[in-house]
Amino acid sequence: MPQIIQGGTHEDERGRLIFFNEFDMAGVRRFYVIEHTSVEIVRAWQGHKKEEKWFCVISGGFKVALVQPDDWEKPSVELKPEEYVLKAEDNRVLYIPGGWANGFKALSAGSKMMVFSSFTVDESSNDNFRFDKSMWYDWK
Repeated sequence: MPQIIQGGTHEDERGRLIFFNEFDMAGVRRFYVIEHTSVEIVRAWQGHKKEEKWFCVISGGFKVALVQPDDWEKPSVELKPEEYVLKAEDNRVLYIPGGWANGFKALSAGSKMMVFSSFTVDESSNDNFRFDKSMWYDWK
């Protein structure tokens, strides 16, 4: 099941430290950063049967929706997504296990999200399923 991993902060005269001590990165194979220049951009739906992902917003915020397809070739349009709002100041990581599809859009222009993946690029391309962005969720 998807879950939130809560981070924390420490501040002193030297500045601010943001940490994610409960985020076990043993399964991470790569990471990348996605930046949305507009709140109109929607990246949806992309899913993986086996690949795991972790989303961490590093600037701004994102609305993220997740759905568990009942059939990877022709999923039901009646599925109900779970919604998460991730903001940089909340210091949270959203864990998405294999078996889920995700979609997201920025809450403010210039928002950036770091994505960690359990698969290499080649492995991911063989476990990649895409669905129309208008399925399951109203992004407006």
